[in-house]
Order: sequence, then C-alpha cells, then structure tokens
Amino acid sequence: MKNHDKQGLIDRDALHVWHPYTQHGTEKDPVAIVRASGTSLFDAEGHEILDLISSWWTCIHGHAHPAINKALCDQAGQLEHVMFAGFTHAAAVDLAQQITQQLGQGLSRVFYSDNGSTANEVALKMAYQYCRNKGQHKRRIFLSFDGDYHGDTMGAMAVSRGSGFFKLFEGLMCEARTIPFAATFPGDELREHKEQQAIKAFQQILDQQGDEVAALILEPLMQGAAGMRFCTPTFLRRIVLMAQERGIVVIFDEVATGFGRTGTMFAFQQCDVAPDIVCLSKGLTAGYMALSMTVVREDFFKEFEGETFNKALAHGHSYAANPLACAVALKSLELFEEENSFERIAVIEQRHNELLPTLQAHPLVEKARVLGTILAFNLVDGAVGYKSSESIFLRDWYLQHGLNIRPYGKTVYLMPPYCITDEQIDTAYDGMLQGLGQLNRK
Repeated sequence: MKNHDKQGLIDRDALHVWHPYTQHGTEKDPVAIVRASGTSLFDAEGHEILDLISSWWTCIHGHAHPAINKALCDQAGQLEHVMFAGFTHAAAVDLAQQITQQLGQGLSRVFYSDNGSTANEVALKMAYQYCRNKGQHKRRIFLSFDGDYHGDTMGAMAVSRGSGFFKLFEGLMCEARTIPFAATFPGDELREHKEQQAIKAFQQILDQQGDEVAALILEPLMQGAAGMRFCTPTFLRRIVLMAQERGIVVIFDEVATGFGRTGTMFAFQQCDVAPDIVCLSKGLTAGYMALSMTVVREDFFKEFEGETFNKALAHGHSYAANPLACAVALKSLELFEEENSFERIAVIEQRHNELLPTLQAHPLVEKARVLGTILAFNLVDGAVGYKSSESIFLRDWYLQHGLNIRPYGKTVYLMPPYCITDEQIDTAYDGMLQGLGQLNRK
C-alpha cells in the first residue's frame, strides 16, 4: 500500500469508525494491517508484527491458515447462510456433534449465537428460565467471582460488575453478587489462606441466600480481563461442588480458556467437575468468523420441552450457526490432530516455564505465572487502571519494535498462536524484556 493510500485509509477511519475500548480523544492513529500469515501481521508499510496475543486470544492456529482458507471457500461455494429457525445444515450438526463429544460430561445440546458476550447472555437467560420452568421462582440472583469479565451485554455486565468496567450501568443491571477469587502464582505463600477465605465467604452467601441463587458463572482457572489471574483446580472444584449441592446452575465461561489455551482442550477438564452449561467462542473458529455456543446437559435441555411455547427459549440470532463459521470451526478442530497442536502447546508451556526464573529475578516483575500457552506477570507497584501510563508506553514500544503485546494495568502477558516457532518465541522474550528496560521510573 502506498503512503498516500495508507494515510487516506487512516483519515477515513478517523471520520467514520468507532473502535472498541478506545478513547478517541487521546488514542494514536490505529495501525493499518493489510495482510497476515502464521504468527505475523503486516502493516501498510510492509513491517512485520508478531501477533503475540493472537488478536484478542482468537487466532489459535495463526493467521490465513491454508486449510482453513480452503474450508471457508468450499463452504461459500455451497451454502453461505440460512436462517436456523426451522432449517438446519450439515456443518452446524457436525460441529455440534464434535463439540459435545469433546466436552463429554453429558453436555449434549448446543445453542448457537455469534460472540462470547452473547453466549454468556444466553446462558444466564437459560439458567433463569430453567429455574422458572421448574417452579423455582425464588431463584433470581446470579453469582460470579470478583474480577470476572463475561462480556458487554446487559446480563453479562451484571455478572462482570466485579471487573470495574461497568459502574456507569449498575442501575440497569439484574441482581448479582460477587465472591472472592483466590488468585495465585508460583511461590504464593498465602494461597491456602486466600482459598479458605474465599470458600468461607461463599458459604456465607449460600447460608444467607442460597435458595435465591439461580446460577454461578465463572471463568475456569483464568480470569482474562482481570489481569490473567489464575486459581488452582482444587479451589475451583470446591466452589463448584458447593454450588451444585445447593441446586445452583453452574456456568463455565470458556470463551477465553477453551480450545487448548490452558493446556487442555477445555479448562474445566483439569478440575474434575461437570458444569451444567459451557460457553464457547474466540478460539472456536480460530479467529476467522463470529460464532459462539452455549452448551448444556440433556436433562437441562429437557426442562424447556413441553406442549406450549411459554416453556421454550425465546431467543435467537440472525446469523446463528452460520454455515461459513461452522465450516471454519470444523476445520480448526481437525487441525488439532493434523498438526499435533497439543504437542506444540506443551512446548510453548515448557518455554514459558523456562523463562520464569528470569522473570522472577527481574526487579520490575512480580507474580510471574504460566498456564498452558499463557505467560503473565505484574509490574511491581504498577498502576491498576485498564490503560495505565506504563501499559500504554509498553504497548507502543512493543508495537514500534514489531511485537503485538498489549499490557493492561500492571499486567503484561503473552498468549501466542500455537504455530509460533522457537525462533519467534526467542524474539518475543527478548523484546518483552527489552521493553521493560525502557520504563523510566524515578
């Protein structure tokens, strides 16, 4: 792209486009990306940028994968879209069958929508109506962990109130409460104490209002937007079992943690528990298309069957189960086996763990931690705001040096595509550490 074409694109963007999570009064011009391949993005001037956060955690197999490209083109030549009320098609049925087989645990019914927020919104509506269909009219409260982020729609915001993003809208939200999240990291001497305190606080809520709680929704093992905070499988299992003992619907938001990110296909598979509902998106289509799923157990689904429509779930989306997106998702699942993705995931995790001692010894780093392909650490005494001055400085410095790393608050993290090479990992680590060295602290 020529310079004048690039500037024309940026100028037209400034006139007509409203970007997500962006303060247009202060932000710099966006980077014009013209193509991508594997782990790399290429801007309008031909500069290569390593996409070390997989474009908001979506591109698990990398960009412009030839096999996924072919699957998309083949599907487009056959069926691009059909409404999903009263119709069906092979790609949607095949994908639902494969996902439920991967999930196991009796999770057998798939409801399609188009993004992670909506998958969670659907789950909350399902849980509330499930209680109503069963005659449990007192159950109206939702629970989530403090710091959880489940999306930007109204219900999702209500159970994300602990994230701090949505205080402006609290007057519009449904009733929801938060419970403590026992975040931990290697060498955390307070882990057991934090877990015991969180469990105690949860028990108090159950004692006070357990019969009024419709559902508990949580991000299993990793809170993404809260700063890549991790908890232990044993803690999570205890919380889930306590909820299920009280008849509370348990929803796992695996939008960010699904499809290999935490080292297993789904994070809950490390916890020896069976949720009632699982929400999936992001890696579902390997970053290609907008698609999401809300998957439930068969006995849960049966509560919506009946002779009248008032028991049915009155919810739907124009692009639900879009054939193009389903075809892409099917090919992405095949690639896990064809490309031995979990072997590569294990290598990435091993490399991250090998870097931990260096990070733990760094004077600006604390709470360095690894979960699957995710490497994260906090800046010592760093500001906690979503866009702190240091996080913006590091983001811009990394971008100028060919790295798409987007710290937020005091958290710096990597979540690369599985196709990243060893050489690219070395480049990522070197650049990440060099960027820390540029922080000017007095």
